[in-house]
Amino acid sequence: MRIVADENIPSVEQAFASLGEVSLVHGRSLQPAHVRDADILLVRSVTRVDERLLADSSVQFVGSATIGFDHVDLDYLLQREIGFARAPGSNATSAAEYVLSAIMVLSERLGFDPADKTVGIIGHGNVGSRVRARFEALGMRCQVNDPPLQAQGGHDDFVSLADVLQADIITVHVPYTRTGRWPTHHLVNADMLAQLRPDAIVLNTSRGAVADNQAMEAWLAVRSSAAAVLDVWEGEPSISLSLMDRVALATPHIAGYSLDGKLRGTDMIYHAACEFFGKSACWQVADALPVSPALVIDSRNDRLSAVREAVLATYDIRADDAALRAIKQLDKGAQAARFDQLRKEYPVRREFSEIELVLETGDPELRRMLDALGFKLSAVTLTA
Repeated sequence: MRIVADENIPSVEQAFASLGEVSLVHGRSLQPAHVRDADILLVRSVTRVDERLLADSSVQFVGSATIGFDHVDLDYLLQREIGFARAPGSNATSAAEYVLSAIMVLSERLGFDPADKTVGIIGHGNVGSRVRARFEALGMRCQVNDPPLQAQGGHDDFVSLADVLQADIITVHVPYTRTGRWPTHHLVNADMLAQLRPDAIVLNTSRGAVADNQAMEAWLAVRSSAAAVLDVWEGEPSISLSLMDRVALATPHIAGYSLDGKLRGTDMIYHAACEFFGKSACWQVADALPVSPALVIDSRNDRLSAVREAVLATYDIRADDAALRAIKQLDKGAQAARFDQLRKEYPVRREFSEIELVLETGDPELRRMLDALGFKLSAVTLTA
């Protein structure tokens, strides 16, 4: 079989080699000519998969190494009897850890204790539920709004959007939709922003167009005590530099970019393809994962400082923020290419569960917090 794959899907050649010959392409540049003779097409969210791309192709199976599917015309695939698989939840842990890193940075920068803050979580799926678990481990009070999930029943603790908007921190984790009962296109808009507290913190790690970027910029221009964290942008890879100047932390759509999460996505679509074609799976994720060193954490002072040290030693969002802001030094024509390059050449980042922490003290409450955040705690405790 001939397999055409986005070059930014990690280990895709190694994983799919047992199924056929793999040809790598640039996802944003993928054209009908690339897939005309292909049996399998493997993409990310930057590629629109529809009739225009597939009409004259021999593609039998499409795999998207992403949690979302708004870039795929599912009706067309069903009509053509083309198999489809994606990777729901593959990068959920990574995205939740991104949000936690952002709050650790902002709590230090703005001088607040996260335990004193309330959090409004819009969307309680794979990512939102993980964010909630981590924030509650820090003693933060979480309020959740997810009308589609609530409509399924069994979620009595969910609240209205109006209630969520009164929280100190608002974090958005919804799929991108333009139709249906609860569309999310420009869910974060001028009307919503006007209802927030003057010093609210807003985070968007879902899709760029879930937030009206012009409205966000206008809101930040008049709310000097407010703050925003944006990982996703309207118009990617050509993003608004004026909006970037106003947000507290800006990153190039990499919230879910831990190596573990990305390889999990590859693994999910690989196994789905094997099942579709009736083949045995040969490749294992463990084959592509490096061993992570242990980290010694100074836990002799307050717990928040120890938690912040552990989080930022594992993943420090400030490095990604600095890398994105550096695109301002480039010519306008090179900025979009650099945005994509930052994603393609993203450094190895591991999830908390792959990092062994060695603590300076045996504080049981600190150990409980770090365990709830997902860290692997060493049985060894160092003493002064």
